[in-house]
Amino acid sequence: MVSFTGEAEAMRERRRLLSETTAGWSEKYPDVALTHEVVRGHPVEELARASAHALAVVVGCRGRYTGMRLGSVVHGLLHRALCPVITVPTP
Repeated sequence: MVSFTGEAEAMRERRRLLSETTAGWSEKYPDVALTHEVVRGHPVEELARASAHALAVVVGCRGRYTGMRLGSVVHGLLHRALCPVITVPTP
């Protein structure tokens, strides 16, 4: 069981990592609106919910998939998203 304090700290850490990861991109691409949002829940459910208000959902692919094989999140999202889904392999 996670205490409220532990959960709050975990959310702060996730927000910090998100800010660090996206640092500098707004300056590099000033015409692109960038917002940060950290949510709790199942990735497919939360991304599908966000897709209702998005032009596209971009999802990184961590696995070393070949051909048309997809990870479970991307696969689930393709069936539930209300906008195009773009997969980008991560290094």
